[in-house]
Amino acid sequence: MSRVSLDGQVAVVTGAARGVGELLARKLSARGASVALVGLEPDALKQVSERLHGDSDHWYADVTDHEAMARVAQEVKERFGKVDIVVANAGVATGGPFVDSDPQAWRRVIEVNLIGSAVTARAFLPVLVESRGYLLQIASLAAITPAPMMTAYCASKSGVEAYAHSLRAEVGHQGVRVGVGYLSWTDTDMVRGADQDDVMRELRQRLPWPSNKTYPLGPAVERIVAGIERRSSHVYGQWWLRGMQGVRGYLPGIIGTVGQREMRRFAGRLDGMRTGLVGAGGSADERERAARAGGTTSRN
Repeated sequence: MSRVSLDGQVAVVTGAARGVGELLARKLSARGASVALVGLEPDALKQVSERLHGDSDHWYADVTDHEAMARVAQEVKERFGKVDIVVANAGVATGGPFVDSDPQAWRRVIEVNLIGSAVTARAFLPVLVESRGYLLQIASLAAITPAPMMTAYCASKSGVEAYAHSLRAEVGHQGVRVGVGYLSWTDTDMVRGADQDDVMRELRQRLPWPSNKTYPLGPAVERIVAGIERRSSHVYGQWWLRGMQGVRGYLPGIIGTVGQREMRRFAGRLDGMRTGLVGAGGSADERERAARAGGTTSRN
């Protein structure tokens, strides 16, 4: 499909305080789009918004909160007049053995990554129908292949992939295109946070090339922007991910066999692993939930 100019387009990016979301907002803005930033860290979002080239604004909201996201969708429409692009990027992660995992952190990964993505789409689809716009759901290599010690993340990203593919078939006749974006290990706070655990870092280093590398953020986000310009059904942040689609049917069996060997290798080092959310984004999410439990919000 030919590229659509982003000049004059209005784009919404969730999880925009840092990492993929922040850089994506910057690149969309540099190409002429007005950008609405959504996330849990109003101060960080404000700083990102102030650095953008063109018109932008930011909204504090938890993507799992339907009422909050419906309000954001209404306010973004009022602020910019329309919405052409929505990127459901917000996500968190946790790692470690499933049996020892923190049940709340495990559940939160599913809530943010899967349910939060669906809440985002539910809130913004009416305005995307009006503009015959584009929804890009950020998934992961974890949607294509399973991985031990990543049960919540793999489940959530497999879920958003399937949900987005289903949604594409539902809304295409209304002029809305839906894409799925795939990223391997990319240099973000989330990946760096996971790497702080010795076992998780070493397990990843033992993966076969090219899945054992950490890839720079810039080229990956450039590929995402190109996918948005083309309204692509599939967007690959790293060149080799496209080829994984052809072999994904074989991967569960391979990982099931190789993973057992690797888990035996690390079995004596699994006690005491951190079981909470990883990275700065995970810490922000945990602070938000703690503040709510205390009767306040982190915005106050």
